[in-house]
Amino acid sequence: MTQCEAVLEFMRVFGEITQKDAYGMDIYRLASRISDLKRMGYNIQSDTVTVKNRYGDNCHIKQYRLEAAPGA
Repeated sequence: MTQCEAVLEFMRVFGEITQKDAYGMDIYRLASRISDLKRMGYNIQSDTVTVKNRYGDNCHIKQYRLEAAPGA
């Protein structure tokens, strides 16, 4: 399974993906994989969400979701 396929499958199963999720799959350049998927025709939207880091400080991260597959 390619990294793009893994990202797609994760979004299909869980609805969204963040960099933290991608790290768990040994994908360290999520934004690049999202860019690849967009070039393939997938409609992927993103939101900036606020999470706490390990020190309890607020951080802003991207959360990606698959809106529609090509041809859908």
